[in-house]
Amino acid sequence: MNQNTAPSLEQALAVIERQCPDARAGLPEPLFLAVSRLTPLVNVDLLVGDGAGRTLMTWREDRFYGPGWHVPGGIVRFKESWATRIAAVAAAELGAQVEADATPLAVFELTAPERDLRGHFITLAFRCRLRTPADPARQAPAGGRPAAGQWAWFDELPPDTIRQHGIYRPLFSSGADTGRKP
Repeated sequence: MNQNTAPSLEQALAVIERQCPDARAGLPEPLFLAVSRLTPLVNVDLLVGDGAGRTLMTWREDRFYGPGWHVPGGIVRFKESWATRIAAVAAAELGAQVEADATPLAVFELTAPERDLRGHFITLAFRCRLRTPADPARQAPAGGRPAAGQWAWFDELPPDTIRQHGIYRPLFSSGADTGRKP
């Protein structure tokens, strides 16, 4: 297209907005991925602890970060409270309900320097406790490679944690109990 026939940015945005009338419901994947190339994404990570000092992690296998253990988390939708996203993440990744502290335990900037697509996050890490048990059908078997979506408790950060979640190592190695109330 030459400059005379190419749609203006305003026209292109009008087409996009018709495809996504309510961003609170989430964005169509192509639009979400485009947004992720243009701006950092805000997400919540759930540091779900128990009284024994362990932290719950889930196994993820995706095209962006590859296979590995990670702290359950999710991207906050437009006009969604972080409490709502925390509840949605707990339900989706653990099959459970959690109680989270009112404010983040930590704020991190996570980047994947090698790519722009889903490559920059502002992470709000919340200390959480289980209100209902994690779905036992999703528990990773002892030994062997877990399947995507399975969970397990850890005393320390496992060696096959996704690289970006290495930021949580001090919370594991210091003996910090993410399950205790302050």
